[in-house]
Amino acid sequence: MRGFALVALTCGVALVAWPAQKKKKDEITQTLQIPKELPSAVEGETRRLTFHVTPLSAKGLLSQQVRDALKALAREAGGNTVLKIRAFVGGSGDVRRVRDLVSESFADRRQPLPALSLIQSGGLPLEGAQVVLEAIAAGKKEVNPHGLAFFSAQTATSEDPLDAVAPLAARSLAALRQAVQAAGSEPSDVLRVTCFLSSLDNLAATRKLVEAEYPRAALNYVETQRAPVRALAACEAVARLRRDAGARLLLMNPEGLPREPGESQIALIGAPHVVLTGSQVSFGYQEEDARLAFERLRKALEQGGVSAGDVAFAHYYPLSAGIAEQVRKVRSKFFDDAHPPAGSLVLFEGLPSMEAGFAVDLVAVKD
Repeated sequence: MRGFALVALTCGVALVAWPAQKKKKDEITQTLQIPKELPSAVEGETRRLTFHVTPLSAKGLLSQQVRDALKALAREAGGNTVLKIRAFVGGSGDVRRVRDLVSESFADRRQPLPALSLIQSGGLPLEGAQVVLEAIAAGKKEVNPHGLAFFSAQTATSEDPLDAVAPLAARSLAALRQAVQAAGSEPSDVLRVTCFLSSLDNLAATRKLVEAEYPRAALNYVETQRAPVRALAACEAVARLRRDAGARLLLMNPEGLPREPGESQIALIGAPHVVLTGSQVSFGYQEEDARLAFERLRKALEQGGVSAGDVAFAHYYPLSAGIAEQVRKVRSKFFDDAHPPAGSLVLFEGLPSMEAGFAVDLVAVKD
């Protein structure tokens, strides 16, 4: 009888302990790791920078495609440190998810977190593809011994949004060719070309033109908006210099190239280092909101040890023509209007925040 009582007591203790143990185990498995915040700016050596564009994939939803793109980037970059990613999201998925996935991926591999620019585009040149990543990495060897040249987007437009893009792309590429020559570089020196297009219809014609001109470059084609108000082709590029720039930063405006007010056409970088910022977003649609976005950008530059006068290139991503005019007005007070950085200002479909009016990211030089 005493033995039966002892067995019963033991079972009772086990039954009491089992739920507590199960609860403790469940609590452990349900703990979620909060993604680490990505840096607002990173620094890299100019002579070691490499440029990459990930292949498109139509497999799965946005999250899977982002993971696949990050894996492809890791393979292409090898052991090089990825400093900056510019992600164009062309699908209907939650754009903000990309930031978390980038943070998780690099943290899992115990690699430094990159700066990130996150933009929603109108579409990508593969049915079902939802994301493409452009990346700048720091290699172990010097691959740009004389520095780099950043070329503003050479914009060609037509008022009819249904006009064919290929003739506009030909005009854009002709201007880009002239800019590359003015910088003293050759087509084989061009490292990356990004063409922003109002439509991806008959992209083969545009792709043929770009690949014939720059066969060694990493190439990217992005539809800017789903319903643009005019036809557009605007190709920007980065190239390796063949001779020293003669200055830490040299801004150029060759004759014969149309100039966007508030932008230089070419930025030659001879400085040993660059600071790359992630995108800063303007929350709201008023001029004051735009000024606040530029002030946040100023702080990001200061954290990187540089200032507005050190900026070589600025990407602007406004969501409407009216906001684009706000950007032009505010940047004239942020930069030296007589010597503004090179840049690209193109209308896009969306940004991670529903309240965003535009985003901007920068490349600055540092000694």
